[in-house]
Amino acid sequence: MEIIRYPKRSDWSKLLERPHFDQSNLYDLVRNVLNDVRTNGDSAVKAYEQKFDHVELASLAVSEQEFAEAETLVPEDLKKAIGRALNNIQKFHRSQLHELPRIETSPGVVCWQKALPIEKVGLYIPGGTAPLFSTVLMLAVPAKIAGCEQIVLCTPPTAQGKVHPTVLYAAKVAGVTSVFKIGGVQAIGAMAYGTESVPKVYKIFGPGNQYVTAAKQLVSLHDVAIDMPAGPSEVAVLADNSAAATHVAADMLSQAEHGTDSQSVVFTDDEQFASDIADEVAVQTAQSSREQYISKSLEHSKIFVLHDLNEALEMCNAYAPEHLIMSCRNYNKLANKVTNAGSVFLGYYTPESAGDYASGTNHTLPTSGYAHAYSGVNMDSFLKKTTFQEISLEGLKDLGPTIEIMAEAESLTAHKNAVSVRIH
Repeated sequence: MEIIRYPKRSDWSKLLERPHFDQSNLYDLVRNVLNDVRTNGDSAVKAYEQKFDHVELASLAVSEQEFAEAETLVPEDLKKAIGRALNNIQKFHRSQLHELPRIETSPGVVCWQKALPIEKVGLYIPGGTAPLFSTVLMLAVPAKIAGCEQIVLCTPPTAQGKVHPTVLYAAKVAGVTSVFKIGGVQAIGAMAYGTESVPKVYKIFGPGNQYVTAAKQLVSLHDVAIDMPAGPSEVAVLADNSAAATHVAADMLSQAEHGTDSQSVVFTDDEQFASDIADEVAVQTAQSSREQYISKSLEHSKIFVLHDLNEALEMCNAYAPEHLIMSCRNYNKLANKVTNAGSVFLGYYTPESAGDYASGTNHTLPTSGYAHAYSGVNMDSFLKKTTFQEISLEGLKDLGPTIEIMAEAESLTAHKNAVSVRIH
């Protein structure tokens, strides 16, 4: 893993670039699969499940019997842990709901805004190397609180045609209305277009590999909304020598183990501490059960040494990380200077893992620098804000001349007339 000492500001942009992977044929492949699913529905989905997930499915939907069986296979201590995490996630997301006031902008002119649930949402839960049941909670809980009528979940099946029992258990307790054994691009297509089995949704949420990400981007052009652009997982750690190198290394590896395309970056003001972290990363990597993924991820992970923590935070803001851990002196004061980050973890005892699972905040966050402009998933992600207004005759007589003058200045005489016929 590379240690970069005192980089020039003019070099920051290049040094902070995310890893690039060959995508020359990606979009053509994804577009072909999507078109097939749009045209041929269930039969295309089943064919791709056989091709990519190596399973022949009689039915795409998870049955009630499969839900019941899954519940018996989840250990009681895990059920309790899921229950506690679910409770915290509910508390945090319910706190985001606020009554929107009615405002009289002029005499007799009343305007207000109402939050309405998106009626049909689709959740994608990757299969891959780990069953991401925590992501089920992060997406389904706010959808349920928002009042979404249909919460559709797609996730890849095993070679035996099963969905991981913990994923099914989490889906049930979180309020998912239907689960389908579909992975990858075909899952995104099924939810975007609808098939004989899978209902069409209005917005798709959830992480995925580069194929899933490309599919979400393509279907969002015409057919459905998506939560956000997303790429591989990443973490940045802002740390000084008051932190423990073992903690910083552990935080780096907690993201690096997601996959070979994940990235972990450290910003510090101490050269010796940077070396200590690198040494500890090597030790912990060798001890990890996911060394094969971590080692590849660390090839494009970096430790930056800056002149002081203020400069380190400036460089971190330029990076705009998905997760930012601040393990340093005066972290609360420095936190006020954070401008670009998906989620921030403050102090020596706040690992990113807490947000991933059970503290209550949402772990579906902008990656690849999109934290410059995007928020993570929250209650607003599952709601539409519709405006209402009511104007009395007296109110229109008072405001009408202003509207007439503005409409006439834009040469939109019919706009002007819609007011004039009412007040003259």
